[in-house]
Order: sequence, then structure tokens, then C-alpha cells
Amino acid sequence: MSNVSVDANQSAPKDNQPQDNTRRRFLTVATSVVGGVGVVGAAVPFIASWNPSAKAKAAGADVEVDISGIQPGQLIRVMWRSKPVWVVRRTPETLAGLEKHEGQLKDPNSEAEQQPGFAQNRYRSLKEEYLILVGICTHLGCSPQHLKDGAFEEIVEGVPNGFFCPCHGSKFDMAGRVFENVPAPLNLVVPPYQFVDDKTVIIGSEGEAV
Repeated sequence: MSNVSVDANQSAPKDNQPQDNTRRRFLTVATSVVGGVGVVGAAVPFIASWNPSAKAKAAGADVEVDISGIQPGQLIRVMWRSKPVWVVRRTPETLAGLEKHEGQLKDPNSEAEQQPGFAQNRYRSLKEEYLILVGICTHLGCSPQHLKDGAFEEIVEGVPNGFFCPCHGSKFDMAGRVFENVPAPLNLVVPPYQFVDDKTVIIGSEGEAV
């Protein structure tokens, strides 16, 4: 009797085992899925917090520029806040020539309040050698051309280098200062920037010369 009783007790679970196993697997999977959804739900806002907001993207971030490879007389272009920015390494001859045509300029001393304080001088720069400008004409927003090696003399007699806007004929010298009798009312804009060292400049944050 005892053997039969033991066999009967053991046989009952065997008859129900497929259903129990099926139910157990369903509960395990369901629990895992719900738990996984919870993890994903928690992770999405956390990961999203790593990305800059739309407002931050619109405002724009600082741009670090390596200037170590710029040759004398060369201009390079970078983008900052969706605007083209020029970095020009001026030659000693170009720097010496800036004072010679100041009588032809609208605002030779950059008195208009449109640039950092360090740009209110003949060179409009932290370091005389490097000129940094927003490459957008102050008339209607076209991008001027960089004319050098005597090409600008076809636009302004006696001035070998400068910037010429092909849209409406505005002219700027190698400090971004606008000439008289052209549509542009103001000098080209100098953005805020700072030098990290002799090889690196950060555009977007104002600082002092290093």
C-alpha cells in the first residue's frame, strides 16, 4: 500500500507538470519583458540627458581651431554657430600696410559697438599676426572673397590684399574694416575668441592673448 501511495503521489505532479512548466515559463518571460521595458524606460531619459538640447544646439558651442599649420598670408575657414569664420595669418608687410589707407575707411578705429573690446584697434585682434572674422558681409549677408597678392588692387588702388563682396561691391581691408562709398555700413564682425596656446584658438569664448 505504501508503495502504491508513493507512486500515486508522484504520478499526480507528472500529469500536471507540462501545464506547470508552461505557466512557469510564461511568468518568467512576462516578468523579464516587463522588467526590460522598465529598464529601457528609465534609460531613455538618462541617455537623452547626454545629448545637447535643441536650445543648446541653436546657441552653438565653442569651436577649437588648430592654427599651427596656417602659413603666412593663408586663410582658413571654420564653422561656428552656423556661420563661416575666417582665420588669417597676416604677413608683416600686410600689418605694416594697414595704416596707409585709413583715410579711406568708414570706421578705422572700430568705434561701432559690434566686436569685443580687444578688437577696437588698428589690427582688430588679440595677436596682430592672426585676424579672426565672421565671413559675412554686413550689408546683406553675402560672403566676401579674399583677394591677395595684388589682386585687391584692382578694387582699391594701392591696397594689395583685402576682402571683396561680389554681391554688391562692398570692400574691406585686412583688418575687416569697411571702405567708404560702399553699401556695407559696418566693419566685418570679430567674434569672441581666446588663445589656449600658440597653436590653438577657441572661438566663442572671449579671453586674453597668451
